[in-house]
Amino acid sequence: MKINKFISSLLLIVLIVLITNLIIKKNMIPEDFKGTEPAIKIEEYFNGQVKAWGLLQNRSGKVIRQFKADMFGRFEEGILTLEEDFYWTDGEKQKRTWKIEKLDENNYKGSAPDVVGNAKGYQYGSAFKFEYDLLIPFKSKNIKVTFDDWIFKQDEKVAINRAKLTKFGFKVGELTVFFLKN
Repeated sequence: MKINKFISSLLLIVLIVLITNLIIKKNMIPEDFKGTEPAIKIEEYFNGQVKAWGLLQNRSGKVIRQFKADMFGRFEEGILTLEEDFYWTDGEKQKRTWKIEKLDENNYKGSAPDVVGNAKGYQYGSAFKFEYDLLIPFKSKNIKVTFDDWIFKQDEKVAINRAKLTKFGFKVGELTVFFLKN
């Protein structure tokens, strides 16, 4: 009986610690990068030709797919139209066209045919954060996956993108992309 009570108490303590850590845990926010250089303005960086190379990892970190992409952007009347052509190493080709509206100095709203609702973008200093739900083909149907996407400008030509992919709040993968502006 004493052992069961001890185990129950121990489990309760562990549960309280885990819940406290989840509540207190401070995630990275766009404002953390206020004033950092080189500053990124996506409407400038993605205006014109950009090449990209990326890899997709599953939740345990194993690389499961790789791609290269050609991108072309035009910024007109406050809207960045970004055409993306993806070439996956397994032979699949994908195309996506983003419409990203600059709302003010730090906030953006985006849409694409396979994005559910609107994407929300935030720009501060050298970082751009993009949050959206994307429909991904999986076993002959589309599943909705949430992207927590961060782009960090390195210099005038190079930017690095890291995205965490989640489903029901659980990490299902990560995406890493290297951008090179022509």
